Amino acid sequence: MSINRGAVIAAIAVMVTAGCTFNKPDPSKADNIVTDAKQQVKLPPPYQTKSTRKFCEVIGWPKGKTPVAPAGFKVNLFADGLNNPRNILVGANGDIFVSEANTEISGIKRVGANIIGASAAQNFNKSANRITLLRDTNGDGTADVKSTFLGGLNQPYGMLILNNWFYVANTDALWRYPYKAGETRITGSGQKLLDLPAGGYNNHWTRNLRASKDGSKVYISVGSGTNDAEHGMEIEARRADILEVDPEGKHERIYASGLRNPAGIDFVPQTQVLFTTVNERDDLGDNLVPDYLTSVKQGGFYGWPYAYFGQHEDPDHAGENPEMVKKSIVPDLALGSHTASLGLAFYTGNKFPAKYRGCAFIGQHGSWNSSKIVGYKVVFAPFSNGKPTGAIEDFLTGFIADQAKGKVYGRPVGIAVLPDGSVLVADDTSNKIWRVAMK
Repeated sequence: MSINRGAVIAAIAVMVTAGCTFNKPDPSKADNIVTDAKQQVKLPPPYQTKSTRKFCEVIGWPKGKTPVAPAGFKVNLFADGLNNPRNILVGANGDIFVSEANTEISGIKRVGANIIGASAAQNFNKSANRITLLRDTNGDGTADVKSTFLGGLNQPYGMLILNNWFYVANTDALWRYPYKAGETRITGSGQKLLDLPAGGYNNHWTRNLRASKDGSKVYISVGSGTNDAEHGMEIEARRADILEVDPEGKHERIYASGLRNPAGIDFVPQTQVLFTTVNERDDLGDNLVPDYLTSVKQGGFYGWPYAYFGQHEDPDHAGENPEMVKKSIVPDLALGSHTASLGLAFYTGNKFPAKYRGCAFIGQHGSWNSSKIVGYKVVFAPFSNGKPTGAIEDFLTGFIADQAKGKVYGRPVGIAVLPDGSVLVADDTSNKIWRVAMK
């Protein structure tokens, strides 16, 4: 596939010009916050730097090159030849399910924040809209079985196995299908349990799934339809929320709100407290607003769109809803602005060193609203007694090929822990899944 680079450059130029027209900068000084995890977060005033668009170019991985893990770990290619693998589910029997979906915008081949370079574009096609089954039958750390498990979907992302049902969160609805462990393909008819608000102006199309430990509740994460409610709140109904339903899709309620894009959700193994990774708003400058990891309180409000990172009023909504600003909860842990922190999985294995056990692994997909490319790695957040205890640390790096030229090899998203204690990382734009294990 060839890329019309002139058209791409012109489109970006228009967006840059539009993105840098702001109100006067807020005269307030930088604000220092200490979170519950004893992390110091310095928030500059809005518009301290101009909002910029910097789209990365994905060039693909050279033969033999892999991401880089800390000393004592090894990284290998677990699966290849996928079509934009986004999210990973591991069944109780060890079967691995991968949701494959993407978005095309205005005729430009694009996934999220990146423009696909020529070397990677040949493998980039229309959204696969399927779930693929992977198996490592001989235990050598690579998948030797790959087959279509379920097709004909509509931008699937979240997956869940519960009570002999296989649940799928499409962008527009929650479905379930009869399932028996070990099946290689679903052939039975599905049941649509619940309509969901589809897509969005800003492509927050992913809908993630988790179930409570007793299986009585299903949680669905739904991102906002816009960056900052710039098209009005009437289109944001049931969005920027985590919804709760029963396994039949009934008795829906908003479990928590004000979460701009809660792409990753998972329960802390020790406490069964729900946590989420949230992509925050754009256009306030390089260092605003930090994406974050936070526990999710029932009935809690986390600020969007009226406030950010606690009770910092958004300048575009000044004076609109002071009561909601006052209710805004400070997140537990900042993950860096514009990192597009999407994937979330708690380490439940026992093979990694003690510092990683019970911690949160987070896939930072990388974003476009920063003067330098940021994210593009997997980080981990230390936990103790079910709570984050300090700043994040790098875990899987090496995705950035050339910082100055904005070139990357791939982009990590979904994360899953295998029964053998290794970790899988979906690299969507390179169509690969990496496996990280101890040497």
